[in-house]
Amino acid sequence: MGYSKIVGLGHHVPETVITNEYLASIMDTSNEWIVERTGIHERRFIDPSKDTVANMAAKATRMALERAGLTEKDIDLIVFATITPDYFFPGSGVLLQRELGLEGIPAIDIRNACSGFIYALSVADQFIKNGTYKTALVVGAEIQSTALDLTTRGRSTAVIFGDGAGVAILQPSDKPGVLSTHLHSDGKYAEELYVRDPGSSRPRSERQPEQILDTSTYKVYMNGNQVFKHAIVRFTEVIQEALDANDMTKDDINLLIPHQANLRISQYIQQKMGLSDEQVYNNIMRYGNTTAASIPIAMSEAWAEGKIKENDVICLAAFGSGFTWASALIRW
Repeated sequence: MGYSKIVGLGHHVPETVITNEYLASIMDTSNEWIVERTGIHERRFIDPSKDTVANMAAKATRMALERAGLTEKDIDLIVFATITPDYFFPGSGVLLQRELGLEGIPAIDIRNACSGFIYALSVADQFIKNGTYKTALVVGAEIQSTALDLTTRGRSTAVIFGDGAGVAILQPSDKPGVLSTHLHSDGKYAEELYVRDPGSSRPRSERQPEQILDTSTYKVYMNGNQVFKHAIVRFTEVIQEALDANDMTKDDINLLIPHQANLRISQYIQQKMGLSDEQVYNNIMRYGNTTAASIPIAMSEAWAEGKIKENDVICLAAFGSGFTWASALIRW
C-alpha cells in the first residue's frame, strides 16, 4: 500500500454576515455574553433562495481544484460529511456529483457531525492507499441557520452555529502524507447533543408533519456542560493518540487545527498540551461552529495565509455529537 496526500483545499461561506449585535437585537443576549462563552463574534447564514449544501460544496470544490491544477473530471470518488443534507434522502454526495457534472462515480455520505470531516478523510485515505481510486474529494458542508430557533428560548444554540463548506482533495503519494487517522465513538451520550426528529422510530402519527403540533423535537438539543466536560478530555486523548502512533510529541506539531466548536475548548486544549499560539489555528470568531465544515474551512484559510508549509506536521482533531471524536496527523 502507498500513501495519500492532500493536493488541494477550498472553502466557501455565504455572503450574509450575522453579528452578535444583530442577535442581541432579536433575543435576550449580548455581544459580551456570546464572546465570553464561545469566542464567536460573527457567523454566516445562507440565503435560502440561492444557497444549498451541495452548491456551497461545489464552490469550495472548484476553489480546491484550481489550487491543485485539476479539473472536475479528475475526481473519481466523493466522500461527503454533513448532518444537514439538502434532502432527508438521498444524501448530498450525489447532489454534489450532479453539481460538478460528473456521472457514475461513487458518492459516500458520512453522518458523524463535528467529527464528520475526519471520518470522511479516513475513508478516502483508505481508498487512495489501496489503489481503488486516484482522486478523492473529501467534503464537509453544513446549513445550520435555517433550523435555529432565533429567539431567547433558543439562544444557547442559536448563537453558536453557522453555515459553510470546505473540501480537501486526496491523491496517491510515494511519501507519507496522511500519516494516520484515529476514530472513536460512545453512543451512551447520543442524546446529550442531538436533533430528535424527523426520526424513523416513531408512531406513524409522529412522522406525518401535518399532524405535528409540538415541533420542539426538531430543534437542536445540547447539554452544554456534558459536551464541554467530555470534549476537553477526548480532544487531548485523541491528539496524543495520533502523536504516539507516529512516535512524535507535541513539539513536532507545526499546526493544530481543532474542530471549531467553542474557543474556550480550543484554548483549554492548547493550555493543557502546552502549545504556543503559533501552533493552533482558530477561526471560530468569524464563522461560528460550522460542524463538519469547520476543519476544512480552517485548513483552507490557514493554507492561504501561509500557515501550512511543505513538510509541516498538521494535526486535525474533533469532538461532537454521538459522542464521536477523531484525529488525523498529516505530513504536508
